[in-house]
This record gives sequence, structure tokens and C-alpha cells, in this order.
Amino acid sequence: MALHNPDFTTDDDSWDNSSAEFEQRFQLGSGMTCLSRSVSSERYEILDNLHVKFNLSKMSIYPDQSVPWQMLAVSPLESFSMNLTDFHDSALMKLDIGGPFVADVADQQTEEYVVVQISQTEDAGSRSRRQQQVVYNWSLPLSSRRNQQIITTRTFEMLNRGTIFVNIQAFLPEPGSVPLSVKYQYLHANIEAQVTIASIILVGVYVLIILEIVHRTLAAMLGSLAALAALAVVGERPSMVKVVEWIDYETLALLFGMMLLVAIFSETGFFDYCAVKAYRFSRGKVWAMIMILCLIAAILSAFLDNVTTMLLFTPVTIRLCEVLNLDPRHVLIAEVIFTNIGGAATAVGDPPNVIIVSKQELRKEGLDFAAFTGHMFVGICLVVLVSFPFLRLLYWNKKLYNKEPSEIVELKHEIYVWRLTAQRINPASREETAVKCLLMQKVLTLEILLGKKLRTFQRQISQEDKNWETNIQELQKKVSRCTAKIFNGKIVVTDAFSFSHAGWIAMLGAIWLLVLADIHDFEMILNRVEWATLLFFAALFVLMEALAHLHLIDYIGEQTALLIKVVPEEQRLAVAIILVLWVSALASSVIDNIPFTATMIPVLLNLSKDPDVNLPMKPLIFSLAMGACLGGNGTLIGASANVVCAGIAEQHGYGFSFMEFFRLGFPMMIVSCTVGMCYLLVAHVVVGWNS
Repeated sequence: MALHNPDFTTDDDSWDNSSAEFEQRFQLGSGMTCLSRSVSSERYEILDNLHVKFNLSKMSIYPDQSVPWQMLAVSPLESFSMNLTDFHDSALMKLDIGGPFVADVADQQTEEYVVVQISQTEDAGSRSRRQQQVVYNWSLPLSSRRNQQIITTRTFEMLNRGTIFVNIQAFLPEPGSVPLSVKYQYLHANIEAQVTIASIILVGVYVLIILEIVHRTLAAMLGSLAALAALAVVGERPSMVKVVEWIDYETLALLFGMMLLVAIFSETGFFDYCAVKAYRFSRGKVWAMIMILCLIAAILSAFLDNVTTMLLFTPVTIRLCEVLNLDPRHVLIAEVIFTNIGGAATAVGDPPNVIIVSKQELRKEGLDFAAFTGHMFVGICLVVLVSFPFLRLLYWNKKLYNKEPSEIVELKHEIYVWRLTAQRINPASREETAVKCLLMQKVLTLEILLGKKLRTFQRQISQEDKNWETNIQELQKKVSRCTAKIFNGKIVVTDAFSFSHAGWIAMLGAIWLLVLADIHDFEMILNRVEWATLLFFAALFVLMEALAHLHLIDYIGEQTALLIKVVPEEQRLAVAIILVLWVSALASSVIDNIPFTATMIPVLLNLSKDPDVNLPMKPLIFSLAMGACLGGNGTLIGASANVVCAGIAEQHGYGFSFMEFFRLGFPMMIVSCTVGMCYLLVAHVVVGWNS
């Protein structure tokens, strides 16, 4: 039945109709499709008693596509089959099946399943006719709850130009029927061509970002648009509803809520107070202060989301650096690097770790929260111990202090802020035009003052801050006006309530804090939200999902597994650890580590279950986690915390480019991954810690 109305939804009563009406509604009617089943009224009595809701609004049908969703029922005695001969020059066939399937195969052991067999024959015009041979077998475990509908998709390669036979049959321990929905679609490009297109799009996005041709948000939007266009060219055109579903709104809600909290805390003087405490504890020693900030950031990221940690640490670091006449860029990059390292230490510190621990099959193998955290914590501690001296070595010849005195730096920053404020005013009325002119006059006056100071002031650069007590007093003056607000119990309680991984809790905490803080200028708070960063993440989610549909991530996983299989058995475990870790690290530095981790887990599980490969499961999973988490330090867009930190720094006038981050982050990634690799090799190859 062709359903061209995407808003159509069948209700429970539609399944209570008679078997004759059911047969009439779901007649396939295609000349190339035959339904081989014996229809009897007794067979459909079981199906008539089922109350199943098909939300067909999610099964979008394009008006120009001739193959709609087909509704059918299969049983052990009744199978569904169709013969396809209209694929012409298509290279792949994408088959979508909706039914009461198990969401995660490891979550439920069942003896009920549906088998899809795809076979092909040679062209009918060939002289030597061959019998049809089964090319693919696809088993789908069934859930005990028949009222849930899960759509699963798989792509099959068509080997020749002959007829394609698709047969679907249910295997049930007891008599019964299973309602299904089926749709097939032809793709015009093979796997290698799609992977090549996806790689070109990804390289193009990075070229735009590295060369700073456009803003990184616009580069991500252009990349997502190009990826969607590529999907349309190969024949797979996702609907608008599907594209919107690709966006992770939980992450966006968390970011938005935490940005509101940071904006409110900035008004209360909370970050000034934290800056005073951190500076007093380090007694004015710059490197001691940097090490303390990095260590605290790493520890917090092990228990909080690393994005949340950087949202809190970035304003504190900027306030400290402004008083000490330091360049905030280098300090912020060091902090975000250790934030990503610390997030790998526990099962909740980074999204890849959360995905790994949440897998039921891995938990059954003994890889639970405690086992995962205990193993990773030891390795990350070694990484941190090596990373601190290496960071000091990287910064050995770098001038952490600004080249100009603090007075000139502050004046330049003030000019930048006034000019930015004037640019944001839209002169739609006479009053707004007057305000914009006043602001530009202010900028002109400050620029004249800056020119005089540059001509008269003798530059003095201090390599160590000797007057730290004076700086403490200067910071204390800024904090004394708002210390009472900081210790307001309501704000502290709301802050503790909001530090959660759930995005809607962060939103609730931000709204509640807005009420308690009694802030009347709400537009000022909204102006401090990094809207460009939120748009960047939304575009990045679409881009990564589109690249996944172009089989880029699957291809990386499959090629990694093939390389491991060809290694001799004596060196196979060591090579597998090295290969999985470095492939994960390099891939996570250029693509999102969340879909990559989700794709690699079943690949590694199948690899460990293969008797010919004979590899333990835990070393492969730990290598994946170590590489996916530490690889985020490789590039600016390798981790969410990097992008958030860069966005906030840019809002304060201290933005850093892709290459500035790359020159520090990529060497740190190489060193940290090397230490993690050595730890895993010693633990699993030398010691044999595989149980």
C-alpha cells in the first residue's frame, strides 16, 4: 500500500478489522513483487488480536520515489518474497525493515527471530542459467513486546545484473504471526565511492577551518549541506524529520543551560573570587598556578562532563591572566588538553566511556563501571605524570606574558569590546543610530589614547611576577563588591543541582538561578550565550551522521579488523592494541568520537568472538576508549570541550585559531597516546591482565 501522506498514523482499531479487510488494505500490487503465502482466516486471528501502532510519520515517503513502505505479516508457515529486476545500474540496495525487533541484541536473549535472505541469479539472457544462490543472510531477533516498532537498515551489494530475490520468514517456537513493514531503495554508488566522497567533504571542511576562509560554524554548515547533497546524489535522501533527529538535543540543552549559568555567575563575581583563591594558593608563581589549574580541571573532568568543566574554568582563567598580564590563549589550551585527558579516567568522564559501559554485552563480560574505571584510572595517571613535564617542554620558548604592558593590553581589549558592542547594534531607529555613533566616538577616543601610550611608554616584560601581593589586592578590590552574592546559599544549591549530565536539568537549574539572582536585563544574559558554538555543534551532528550514512566510519572499522586478521597469531594481540588505539585516536581527532565508538564496539566484539582470530575482548575495548578520549586533543574540533573553550575565549576577545591549538594539542596527543599504548601493552601482553 502506497502511503503518500507522512502524517498518516494507524490506530489500534485498524488491527481489529477482519482478515479480509486486512488482506485488501495491504495488497502489494506490484508486477515485480510477489507475495507467496497461503491466506486463511484462521491464520489472521492471531494478527487481528494484536494492538500495534505504526508511527508512519517517521517512515517518510518521497512523492517521486516509486517504492513505498509495504505492510505484511510473516510466520513460520508463511513467508514474504519479492523479485527485483528494476535496479538497472545501481550498485547497492538499501533495505529498511520495521518490526518488533530487539533494540540491542545483547539486551535480550530470544529464540524468536526473523530471517531475511537475499539471493541473486545471472541475467535471464545468459546462455548458461544458474540456480539462485543465497548471497546474504540477515537475522533479526524479535522482542517479546509486539507493540514496539524499531526500524533497522542494512545495505547490500549487488554482485551481478541478474534478478534479486528477497525472502523474509519468521522463526517462532509457537504458532503466530509477526507484523512487519518493508521498504527497499537503490543506491547508485558503491561503498568505495561513497567513502571517497565522504573523505573529500571532510577534508574540505578542515581546509576551510584551518585556513580560516570562513568561520568554523559556517564551515560545518557548508560541510553538512554538502554531505546531504552527496546522499541525495547516491540515491539516499533523508527527510527533514530524519535530519532533525540526527541533532543531539541533550548536548545542546546542556550547553545552553551551562552557558546561562556561566553568564549569571559572571555578573555575581563568582569567577573573580575563584581567581583570587587560585592566585593566592600559587603565591604568584605562574607555572605553579598553571599546573594547579590543569590538575583541578583534569580531576573535575573525571567526574563531570569536560564541557561543563571548561565552561566554568575558562572565565576564571581569563580573569587571572588579565591581572597577571599573561596571554590567556596558551593557558586555556593547556587546561582543555588536561580536561580531555582527565575525562578518560572514569566511566562517566567522557561520552565514549559512557557508551562502552552502557553496553549490556560488555557488562556481562565483566566490564562494568568499577572494572573499567579501575583499569583506565591507572593508565591515565601515568599519562598525566608524563604530560606535565612535556607541557613544560612545549612551553619552554613560548612567551606566556603579553608583549605589551598590562595597561596597554587592557586598553586594547577595551577598544575591542566597545567596537564589538557597536557592531552588534542594528541602527533601525534614530535612538539606536545615536547610541551607535556614541560608541564609535568612544572607540575613537580610546584609540587616540592608546597611540599616546604606545609612543611614551617603555615596554617592560617580567619573566616572573614579583609583586603578587599587589596583584592580590587588585583582584580583591574587584571581588569585595560582590562577595555577598557569591555565598548566597540559594545560588550554591542551584549550582550543585545543575551540574548534571542531563540537559533538561541544566536548563531547569539555569532558569531557577535566573529567578533567584533577580536579573532584570535578560537580553544581556542571552547575548553572552555562545550561539555560534551551539550552531556549530548542531551542524557537526548532522555532518557526522551524514558521513556515517556514507559508510565512512563503517569502512574505517572494517579495514582495521581486516588488518588485524592478517597479522600472525604470536604478535596479533600487540598489533591489535596498537592499531585500535592509534586508529581511534587519529579518527577521533578529525571526526566525532561518539559515532566512531558506537560503530567500533560491535566490530571489536565480533573480532573477539571469531575463533580464527583468538583475541581477548577487554584489551581491544580499553584501546578503543584510550584512543577515542585522548585523540580529542589532536585538533580544535576533535573534542566538544575544545570548541566550547575557543568560543568563550573568542567572546572575551582572546580567540585562538585551529593551528594555534594544533601546534600544542597534536604533540600532546602523540605523547599521551604513546604512554597509554605502553601501559596497555605491558598490562595485557607482558603481564597478561586480560581476565
